[in-house]
Amino acid sequence: MELDRRLERHLGDWLGAWPPTGELTVVGSEHRIRPGWDGKVYPVVGVATPEGTVLSVPPDLVEKTRAAGEDLTTVGSALPALVGRPDARFGRGVFRWCHELVDGTDPEAVWLSPDDERVPPWLAVFNGEVLVHLDEDGRYGAGVGRKRHDEWGQELSVATEEHLRGRGLARRLVAQAARRVADEGAVATYLHAVSNTASAKVAEASGFPDTGWWILGLPVAS
Repeated sequence: MELDRRLERHLGDWLGAWPPTGELTVVGSEHRIRPGWDGKVYPVVGVATPEGTVLSVPPDLVEKTRAAGEDLTTVGSALPALVGRPDARFGRGVFRWCHELVDGTDPEAVWLSPDDERVPPWLAVFNGEVLVHLDEDGRYGAGVGRKRHDEWGQELSVATEEHLRGRGLARRLVAQAARRVADEGAVATYLHAVSNTASAKVAEASGFPDTGWWILGLPVAS
């Protein structure tokens, strides 16, 4: 399937290697010392699957990370100190990716530049056009941003104003954005906290099933 191949290319580029070659594969990547989609540096990123985990760290920390232990729990507890963030906490969230392009279009949604005056502050930080639901007066009601990590992978983030929730806006916007990502030759990914059941429902309805994958990392300093 083409989306599968795009995901493999994305993770191989973003992490430095894919798929995992064992229970825990530690790799070094220049992406861990360079600014990411938002200009911040993410020194630790990993993706875990039921078959194994790839953990990506700065190239000069590969050997120290491997020496920290053989399992993810042990290595994860050592990572904050290794990257100079001793107060940070290694954690995980749900990692989903688009398996199927589902039907769904919001007729009131338009693609806008992040610096458009109608775009709210939370959407203005994204590094690509954002999809925004506008009411009849042209006011923002919901939106999807795209974190364009590389040529093959774009991570989606969605939010809806409280008074418009429960109408399926988020589902339609995510499905519509995933189709644009696919049209651009990439695959859409979707991450959320384990406790965020509302986000999980949106993902499931938009073609992003939970396959037991996790995103791993450290919080990034402002």
